[in-house]
Amino acid sequence: MTDTNKVVWRDEPLRIGGRPIANWLNASASELTARVIARLVDELPIYRELPREEVYGEISAIIQHNMELFATLIRERRAAYDSELVEQRNSAARRAEEGVPLDAILHAYHVGIGLAAEELFAGADPDEMGDTQVVIGMVLDFLRRLTIAVSAAYLEERQIMESQENSGRRSLMSALVAGEPVDAVVRRTGLRVAPHYLALSLAIDENTDERGYGVSGTVAARRKLRRLQAELDRITGEPALTVIDSGGGTALIPCPASPPDWEELRQMVERARVVVGADLRVAGAIAEPAAVPAAVHETSEIIALVARSGRPPGLYRLSDVLLEYQLSRPSPAHLELARLLEPLASKPELMQTLEAYVASGLNRRATAATLHVHANTVDYRMRRVFELTGLNPSDPSDLPQVGAALVAKRALG
Repeated sequence: MTDTNKVVWRDEPLRIGGRPIANWLNASASELTARVIARLVDELPIYRELPREEVYGEISAIIQHNMELFATLIRERRAAYDSELVEQRNSAARRAEEGVPLDAILHAYHVGIGLAAEELFAGADPDEMGDTQVVIGMVLDFLRRLTIAVSAAYLEERQIMESQENSGRRSLMSALVAGEPVDAVVRRTGLRVAPHYLALSLAIDENTDERGYGVSGTVAARRKLRRLQAELDRITGEPALTVIDSGGGTALIPCPASPPDWEELRQMVERARVVVGADLRVAGAIAEPAAVPAAVHETSEIIALVARSGRPPGLYRLSDVLLEYQLSRPSPAHLELARLLEPLASKPELMQTLEAYVASGLNRRATAATLHVHANTVDYRMRRVFELTGLNPSDPSDLPQVGAALVAKRALG
């Protein structure tokens, strides 16, 4: 097998259309470069937005360098060495820093090689089929090597940048949640502290894909988190500070302007639920930077209350769980409230039915449907609850005590 990087000298230069094409490509490099630049500016908005001196300076120079390099490869009938693609890799890394999309960079290389190839093969004669086939193979090989080198350099630079950004965001989040000074983090990372943060505590259910075993389940969990991160970043248009795994965690959403409306937030949480394909229970609170620790503590307690009480997926704030939150505070009445339900301790079916009955708004048919029993069974069990505890959930005067006792019992575990 022939080494594609090896120089293979020939007495006769490769010719197409009667021209020694290496010499022609060298002589035409400047003209072809100008045509490539004009086409890029016309076809891709990103190249119109870049500084003019960059487009007609560095980018133009890279395109001409490729033309001249390919002329050398044709003359020497060989593939490009890795060392000859250093400038292209460095240029790709700089474009990554500037945020130029990778597809726009690769488009530029394809346009350049495509235009050169059109000119190279113009006027090809049937007698030159051998040389034409050699050049076609060299064009494809050069484009392949360029694509690999440029893509690898671009992605490596993006990975480094994202690692630095993530590290900086994680440091800022740690300082905010701990209530520590953030000045040093801001100086080191260049990140800004927002005037307000939306503190979120999240509980995330598994989606269907995660229930697979091994690698498939792990990949599904990572995809779910990436989609969730993207949705959190959409809330205010600012990157969210997050510490989240597949089961939940904490997020701080910077609010550079006015904090988002709660109804709008509810819609965003619902959208996120659809996008990640899993139920979300989210507790939120708005706080200034100094109040972030208290807000995170509050939302973590709210989400724990929501989970214990079996509330449906959605967005919650303190006003949604005021009674449960207050009754979950340690107090001498805690134990006494829980003891009201002690007679049901050995009868789990009665406790389960009582909880479902209260959660349904005292709707016996809804309770029966939840528990998959007959409505008459619900009536019978509620009578037994009354006989054992002396509390009748259907009596407006007893219902507050029943609700408080259930909250206290859940709070005590």
